Amino acid sequence: MESCFTSMMLSQPNFYFIIFMFGIILLSIKILKHNYSNKKSKKPRLPPGPKPWPIVGNLPQMLANKLTFRWIQNIMNDLNTEIACIRLGNIHVIPVTSPSIAREILMKQDAIFASRPLSWSSEHVSLGYLTIGPSPYGQQWKKMKRVITNELLGPLRLQWLYEKRAEEADNLVRYVYNQCKNGSALVNIRLAGQHYGGNLVRRLFFNKRYFGNGRQDGGPGAEELEHVEALLNVLKYLFAFSISDYVPFLREFDLDGRKEAMKDAITTIRKYHDPIIEERIHQWRNGTRTNQEDWLDVLISLKDAINDPYLTAEEIKAQIMEIMMATIDNPYNNVEWILSEMLNQSKIFQKAIEELDNVVGKERLVQESDIPKLNYVKACIKEGFRLHPIVDFNVPHVSMEDTIVFNYFIPKSSHVLIRRQGIGQNPRIWKEPLKFQPERHLKKNGSSLTLIEPNLETFTFSTGKRGCPGITLGSTMTIMLFARLVHAFTWITPSNEKIIDLSECVGDTSKAKPLVALGEPRLAAEVYLKMDQKKKNI
Repeated sequence: MESCFTSMMLSQPNFYFIIFMFGIILLSIKILKHNYSNKKSKKPRLPPGPKPWPIVGNLPQMLANKLTFRWIQNIMNDLNTEIACIRLGNIHVIPVTSPSIAREILMKQDAIFASRPLSWSSEHVSLGYLTIGPSPYGQQWKKMKRVITNELLGPLRLQWLYEKRAEEADNLVRYVYNQCKNGSALVNIRLAGQHYGGNLVRRLFFNKRYFGNGRQDGGPGAEELEHVEALLNVLKYLFAFSISDYVPFLREFDLDGRKEAMKDAITTIRKYHDPIIEERIHQWRNGTRTNQEDWLDVLISLKDAINDPYLTAEEIKAQIMEIMMATIDNPYNNVEWILSEMLNQSKIFQKAIEELDNVVGKERLVQESDIPKLNYVKACIKEGFRLHPIVDFNVPHVSMEDTIVFNYFIPKSSHVLIRRQGIGQNPRIWKEPLKFQPERHLKKNGSSLTLIEPNLETFTFSTGKRGCPGITLGSTMTIMLFARLVHAFTWITPSNEKIIDLSECVGDTSKAKPLVALGEPRLAAEVYLKMDQKKKNI
């Protein structure tokens, strides 16, 4: 017994040591848990949004709400937030309606958000990401951006193409005049605007207005109607929300019918474009064509360091299709909405007419050289872009690394969507945001107004690496379309309508009903006759 007691006493230090070490371990675990808890609480959280399901995220809700952009609008309104997070599959979709947050993303952190999402539609329309618009950030995108910015849209090149733009502005007036020269007549403003854009961009690329014989009154033939419809259909589906964009293994299946519709539209476009492009390439290579007359000649003529063609035929085809789509939609949509608003507010309409008459007079047509002096006209256009953008969401940006935006955590590969209409109608930024009020854009010092918005309080052309390189061309087209229609014609609401219906389409932000108004010439007859004398067979 003594021996046992002695043995126990000898082992007592080991016993106390074990107890001591156990206490140290428990204390360490407690400290680690406390530190981890503090770190976790300090880690920025995701922007607010609906609670996601495991694995699939909010895809069930997206599928239950067919109009996805309206669903996202409602989420942000319900949460009263200017930035949200909606998880679709394993992708975080971040919609934004705040100019300050948009500036943080597109200016301060531009390098992080300079990529694009990969999807079947963007890959197909860009012929394998060969173009500037939907291509992810990388060498191909940089190459095509240099081409577009330096070779097609520089100031000297735009000046070189001035006559083509002037002729299409004349043709717009001729087309409308031929409908109402014998007295007031109903004119479809949407159709006139769409085909002004279509005619102009065909002239810039192919030096021709018509694919077929066209019409003597200056309007579109069957080929041009089909061409413009196909361009607009591709745009409709290009960045539409599709479940296959968030669940990649479903890309082989056309679950929403968009894949087949887009294929058909692209096939139609290429039916008209490809023969012209291929023949022109052949002419340059065999030496039968040596002078540049349009953008297509410029693209074909570009050479690399060893004097080989800089662009492949597929790159040329893809980029032409993309620029045509990007050029055609904004001008007609903007002008249709503005004229609709102004027909319901005669005082605003009269102010625009008075400015045009004061600057231009009534003995000639408005020209591009008049644009710097047309501040009220530009204010009307800017207000149209604010209140009625062609689509609610800008082309998605993708974050290339984890980052923090306004104290929110934005994970790598998130899709960031700047909501044009959300910013333009943000009540924190704009007083009476749903009211069409051009005066809000006029500068107090009377300096020349532009359609560029450096503070992103209206969101038309974006900014940063992915900003639209065609700001000058797009602005000029829109101003000339609007100014020519307002200056050259008197517009009256049809007798069967008290006011113009300002309803949006159910599926997008365009006007639900095409604007059809009574038009009649308001300038001296000699002005239209002079224009007709300059007519060329194009």
